[in-house]
Amino acid sequence: MSVRVCHGLATRARTAAVAGATMLAVTLAVSGCMVAATPDTAGKTSSSSTPRTSIADPSTPAPSTTTSSTTAPTPTPAATPSPTPAAPAPPPPNPLAGKVVVIDPGHNGANGANSAAINKQVPDGTGGTKACNTTGTATNDGYAEHAFTWDLSAKLKAILESNGVTVVLTRQDDNGIGPCVNVRAQIGNDAHANAVVSIHGDGSAAGNHGFFCMTTALAPGGEAIKTQSSGLAGLLRDAVVASGVMPVANYEGTNGVDGSRSDLAGLNLSTVPTTMCELGNMRSDIDSAIQKSDTGRAKIAAGLASGVLAYLAE
Repeated sequence: MSVRVCHGLATRARTAAVAGATMLAVTLAVSGCMVAATPDTAGKTSSSSTPRTSIADPSTPAPSTTTSSTTAPTPTPAATPSPTPAAPAPPPPNPLAGKVVVIDPGHNGANGANSAAINKQVPDGTGGTKACNTTGTATNDGYAEHAFTWDLSAKLKAILESNGVTVVLTRQDDNGIGPCVNVRAQIGNDAHANAVVSIHGDGSAAGNHGFFCMTTALAPGGEAIKTQSSGLAGLLRDAVVASGVMPVANYEGTNGVDGSRSDLAGLNLSTVPTTMCELGNMRSDIDSAIQKSDTGRAKIAAGLASGVLAYLAE
C-alpha cells in the first residue's frame, strides 16, 4: 500500500473517537500500515475513564469454577465406651469382730439402801458362801465407788466397741441393786467371753496409792484359763502404766499384779479369762484426784482398752 494511503488512514485513526480507534488500528494493521501512537492518542488510550475490553487468549483454558472432585467428609470416630470402674475392694476383715468382752462395774447405786438384798448369801466358788454384794467405798469427800466404776466402765465400753469388739455389761445403769457376785461371774461364762474385766476402786489406808489387778489362785476354768487370766492382768497393768495416769500400787501385789487371792467369788466362779482391777485407792488424796476427774477416768479407760486390745490380738 502506498505511503500516502497509510498516512491518510493513520490520520483518520488519530482523529477518530476513542471507541473506534481500536477497530481502525486493526484495519491499518490488516492493510500493512504501521501506526505510531501520538501523545494525544496515547493519553486517550491509557485513560482509565474509557474501559477497555480484554480479549482472552483462546489458547489459555478458562479456569474451572468447580472442583474436579468432592472431598468426602471425615467420619466421626465411634465413641469409645468408658470402662466400668472396678468395684472397690471389700475392707479387710476386722480381727476383733466376734470378740466378746464382759465389763463388770463394781457395786451399784441402790445397794446402800437395800442391805437385806445385798447381804443375801451366795456361793463363793470355794464351797462356801458370802454376801451377794456390798456398797463399795468412797473418796473422803463422798465420791462413791459405784459411780466411779460405772463411768469408767462406760468409757471403756465405748473405746472397745469403736474397735469392733462386742461388749457386755453386768449392769445397765447405776441406779439398781447388785447383781450378786455369782451372777456377775455367770454373765461372763454365758457370754463365752474372751475376757472379763471387773472394775473397782480400793478403800485402803490413806498412805497407800496406785493400782493393781488380781486373778484367782484357783483354776475354776482349768490351768489354761488361769494362765490366760494372768496374761490378761499383766497386759492391763502394762497398758495403764504406759498411759502415765497412775503408778502400780505400793501396797498390794507384785509389780501391780496379785495372783494369790481366793476370796473373790467373781473370780473363783469364772470359767473364762478374768481379772479384777483396783484402779487407785479412793482414800488416797493422790489417787482420788485422778478418780474424780473426768480426764483422769478417760486416761484410765484408754489404758485399760489398750491392754484389752493387746490381749485380744494375741
